[in-house]
Parts: sequence; structure tokens; C-alpha cells
Amino acid sequence: MTTDSDTRDFSGPDHGDQARSHAKPPLRRPARGRMIAGVAAGLARYFGIDVTIVRIVLVVLALLGVISSSLAVVGFPLYLAGIPLYLACWILIPEEGHEHSIAGHLLRSAHDRQD
Repeated sequence: MTTDSDTRDFSGPDHGDQARSHAKPPLRRPARGRMIAGVAAGLARYFGIDVTIVRIVLVVLALLGVISSSLAVVGFPLYLAGIPLYLACWILIPEEGHEHSIAGHLLRSAHDRQD
């Protein structure tokens, strides 16, 4: 015996709109509202958390790297975490309004010079 609730069609426009509204925005560094390069603001927007939390985590990782190079978590030295992580994100995450990151632009220009 099937009931009305068992035969509902969830492929209608309402269901699709809900799925799209929960989609994550693309990972981009914002052009406005950033302190240095927009890494923390971009990560916060992407993960849906407060930018202050991301900034605190990045600062703590950077300070751990400066304070002690002997600390390690699961064999990964913490001095390799803070500042290099921020710089890598700055180079690899594209800015809003741009299709490619800084690294992408460098690779493209190097490829164009070879041709």
C-alpha cells in the first residue's frame, strides 16, 4: 500500500532551488574587506565561518612556527604551517574577478614565452 507521501516527486523546481542555495561559493580571495591578501576572508567565506576564527588560527600557526621549531603534530613540524601556508594560499587562491591565481598567471606567462 502506497501513501501520498511515498509517491511525492522531488524533482520539481523547489527541490533544485534548495540544492543550489546550499552550494558553496567558489574559493576566491575577496577584493574588498581584507586585511592583507584576503586569504582569511576567502577561506572564511568558503567554509561559512567567521573570518576572525580563521585569522586567529593563522596567527597561532604563524606564532607556533616562530616560537618553536621542535613542536610536531603527527610528524609534521609546526614551523612549516603558519607563514608558508598563508603564502601558499595567497599564491594559489584566485582573487575575485580573476579566473586564475597568481601561480596560474606565472605558469601561463612562462608557457607563452616558450611558444
